[in-house]
Amino acid sequence: MEIIIANSSDKPIYEQITSQVKGLILSGELAEGQQLPSIRALANSLRVSAITTKRAYADLESAGFIETVPGKGSFVAGGNTELIREEHLRQVEKLMADAVSAGRTLGLTNEELTEMFALELE
Repeated sequence: MEIIIANSSDKPIYEQITSQVKGLILSGELAEGQQLPSIRALANSLRVSAITTKRAYADLESAGFIETVPGKGSFVAGGNTELIREEHLRQVEKLMADAVSAGRTLGLTNEELTEMFALELE
Protein backbone atom coordinates (compact mmCIF):
# COMPACT_ATOMS: atom_id res chain seq x y z
CA MET A 1 0.00 0.00 0.00
CA GLU A 2 1.63 3.20 -1.19
CA ILE A 3 0.59 6.48 0.37
CA ILE A 4 2.25 9.76 -0.48
CA ILE A 5 2.09 12.62 1.99
CA ALA A 6 2.44 16.14 0.63
CA ASN A 7 3.67 18.52 3.30
CA SER A 8 2.78 21.43 1.03
CA SER A 9 -0.87 20.34 0.81
CA ASP A 10 -3.54 22.41 2.54
CA LYS A 11 -5.19 19.15 3.65
CA PRO A 12 -4.19 17.77 7.07
CA ILE A 13 -2.04 14.63 6.95
CA TYR A 14 -4.77 12.39 8.41
CA GLU A 15 -7.14 13.51 5.61
CA GLN A 16 -4.48 12.76 3.00
CA ILE A 17 -4.11 9.24 4.43
CA THR A 18 -7.88 8.77 4.64
CA SER A 19 -8.55 9.89 1.07
CA GLN A 20 -5.72 7.80 -0.38
CA VAL A 21 -6.76 4.62 1.47
CA LYS A 22 -10.36 5.27 0.42
CA GLY A 23 -9.17 5.66 -3.18
CA LEU A 24 -7.25 2.37 -3.01
CA ILE A 25 -10.37 0.61 -1.73
CA LEU A 26 -12.65 2.20 -4.34
CA SER A 27 -10.27 1.29 -7.15
CA GLY A 28 -10.10 -2.32 -5.96
CA GLU A 29 -6.38 -2.12 -5.27
CA LEU A 30 -7.17 -2.97 -1.66
CA ALA A 31 -9.52 -5.95 -1.69
CA GLU A 32 -12.26 -6.85 0.75
CA GLY A 33 -10.78 -8.56 3.80
CA GLN A 34 -7.23 -7.40 3.05
CA GLN A 35 -5.26 -6.46 6.14
CA LEU A 36 -3.96 -2.91 6.40
CA PRO A 37 -0.63 -2.05 8.03
CA SER A 38 -0.83 -1.51 11.76
CA ILE A 39 -1.26 2.06 12.95
CA ARG A 40 2.31 2.10 14.24
CA ALA A 41 3.78 0.49 11.10
CA LEU A 42 2.01 2.96 8.82
CA ALA A 43 3.08 5.87 11.01
CA ASN A 44 6.71 4.69 10.86
CA SER A 45 6.67 4.20 7.08
CA LEU A 46 5.12 7.64 6.51
CA ARG A 47 7.26 9.26 9.23
CA VAL A 48 4.22 10.74 10.95
CA SER A 49 2.73 10.44 14.41
CA ALA A 50 0.83 7.29 15.35
CA ILE A 51 -1.94 9.63 16.54
CA THR A 52 -2.27 10.90 12.95
CA THR A 53 -2.64 7.41 11.49
CA LYS A 54 -4.99 6.42 14.32
CA ARG A 55 -7.24 9.38 13.39
CA ALA A 56 -7.20 8.34 9.71
CA TYR A 57 -8.11 4.74 10.57
CA ALA A 58 -10.88 5.93 12.93
CA ASP A 59 -12.35 8.09 10.14
CA LEU A 60 -12.17 5.20 7.67
CA GLU A 61 -13.83 2.89 10.17
CA SER A 62 -16.63 5.33 10.99
CA ALA A 63 -17.26 5.73 7.23
CA GLY A 64 -17.52 1.93 6.89
CA PHE A 65 -14.44 1.42 4.72
CA ILE A 66 -12.41 -0.60 7.22
CA GLU A 67 -13.07 -2.80 10.24
CA THR A 68 -10.77 -3.18 13.22
CA VAL A 69 -10.55 -6.48 15.05
CA PRO A 70 -8.97 -6.08 18.50
CA GLY A 71 -5.68 -7.95 18.68
CA LYS A 72 -5.65 -8.72 14.96
CA GLY A 73 -5.60 -5.38 13.15
CA SER A 74 -7.56 -3.40 10.60
CA PHE A 75 -9.05 -4.89 7.44
CA VAL A 76 -10.90 -3.63 4.38
CA ALA A 77 -14.58 -3.93 5.27
CA GLY A 78 -16.56 -6.65 3.57
CA GLY A 79 -19.91 -6.35 1.85
CA ASN A 80 -19.50 -2.67 1.17
CA THR A 81 -20.35 -2.68 -2.55
CA GLU A 82 -23.28 -0.33 -1.95
CA LEU A 83 -21.03 1.97 0.10
CA ILE A 84 -18.48 1.98 -2.72
CA ARG A 85 -21.21 2.73 -5.26
CA GLU A 86 -22.45 5.64 -3.14
CA GLU A 87 -18.93 7.03 -2.83
CA HIS A 88 -18.49 6.82 -6.61
CA LEU A 89 -21.83 8.60 -7.09
CA ARG A 90 -20.72 11.39 -4.74
CA GLN A 91 -17.51 11.77 -6.74
CA VAL A 92 -19.45 12.00 -10.02
CA GLU A 93 -21.87 14.52 -8.50
CA LYS A 94 -18.95 16.67 -7.34
CA LEU A 95 -17.34 16.55 -10.77
CA MET A 96 -20.63 17.54 -12.38
CA ALA A 97 -21.09 20.37 -9.88
CA ASP A 98 -17.57 21.58 -10.65
CA ALA A 99 -18.32 21.46 -14.39
CA VAL A 100 -21.53 23.46 -13.91
CA SER A 101 -19.68 25.99 -11.77
CA ALA A 102 -16.96 26.35 -14.42
CA GLY A 103 -19.66 26.77 -17.08
CA ARG A 104 -21.40 29.44 -15.03
CA THR A 105 -18.11 31.29 -14.69
CA LEU A 106 -17.90 31.34 -18.48
CA GLY A 107 -21.49 32.55 -18.73
CA LEU A 108 -22.90 29.36 -20.26
CA THR A 109 -26.68 28.90 -20.18
CA ASN A 110 -28.50 25.80 -18.93
CA GLU A 111 -29.16 24.83 -22.54
CA GLU A 112 -25.49 25.11 -23.46
CA LEU A 113 -24.45 23.05 -20.43
CA THR A 114 -27.11 20.43 -21.17
CA GLU A 115 -25.94 20.22 -24.77
CA MET A 116 -22.34 19.76 -23.62
CA PHE A 117 -23.34 16.96 -21.23
CA ALA A 118 -25.42 15.32 -23.98
CA LEU A 119 -22.44 15.39 -26.34
CA GLU A 120 -20.26 13.76 -23.69
CA LEU A 121 -22.86 11.03 -23.21
CA GLU A 122 -22.70 10.10 -26.91
